[in-house]
Amino acid sequence: MIRVKNLSYIYQPGMPFENQALYDINFEIPDGDFAAIIGHTGSGKSTLIQHLNALIRPTSGSIEIDGENICDKSADLKSIRSKVGIVFQYPEYQLFEETVYRDIAFGPKNMGLDEAEIKDRVYEAIKLVDFPEELLEKSPFELSGGQKRRVAIAGVLSMRPKVLILDEPTAGLDPHGRDEILGQIDRMHKENAGMTVIFVSHSMEDVARLAKHIIVLNHGRVAMDGEVADIFARGEELEKMGLSVPQITQLTRELIARGINIRPDIYTVDFAKNIYKELFCAREEKK
Repeated sequence: MIRVKNLSYIYQPGMPFENQALYDINFEIPDGDFAAIIGHTGSGKSTLIQHLNALIRPTSGSIEIDGENICDKSADLKSIRSKVGIVFQYPEYQLFEETVYRDIAFGPKNMGLDEAEIKDRVYEAIKLVDFPEELLEKSPFELSGGQKRRVAIAGVLSMRPKVLILDEPTAGLDPHGRDEILGQIDRMHKENAGMTVIFVSHSMEDVARLAKHIIVLNHGRVAMDGEVADIFARGEELEKMGLSVPQITQLTRELIARGINIRPDIYTVDFAKNIYKELFCAREEKK
């Protein structure tokens, strides 16, 4: 369980450029959840996720992970950061080792593990992201964009985190690379039922496809927190915050506006196909 209570953060407090980024944030994410954090640019998303593995300490409030307050001065930061892994936006720019193997092994090596354990973790991680074993001795800089992204994710997974945080995991990828990464993330979460996944995204289609739970930030505050269907049913409120809804949800809203009696919480194409089929069949029967 991740439990955030009354979290606030101020950049450069007491200085001329003081800026409050987060205001009294409260939410809970249960073990094994797949949660998305969305919000307009500058809403506080990146600041918030950096708090979740103690890269930033809050100005006030607390963060509990498995019952431990990671904001305590006595908290074991090394343990926290092996438990909560973050893959930042454009993580391939952070690859630096001579080979893919050494890049993925970097985290476990710093954990003080022996070579046999490190090797086990590297091979476990590439299996999770479906990365070819024969490319382990290649330079990471010779790989495609999608492959580099998978290596970066594998580098975090090799530390076996309980919580995986992904910041815009498909940013800058072509459609094929985007679908590939999203498919791997979805499969990885399903195969590791105990792992909690949190991802930040501007793509509402990606959020609708993967997430079970959405936290909406607006100007540093939690504006909404709930199940995916409930959040996207509030499309007008999201648009006022500078956000969008999935295209299929927008189509549904336009049908409702034209007097068609259909539920408003449709957010994926597969879901829509079933609902629309029922609707059209009912209309045909009336004829």
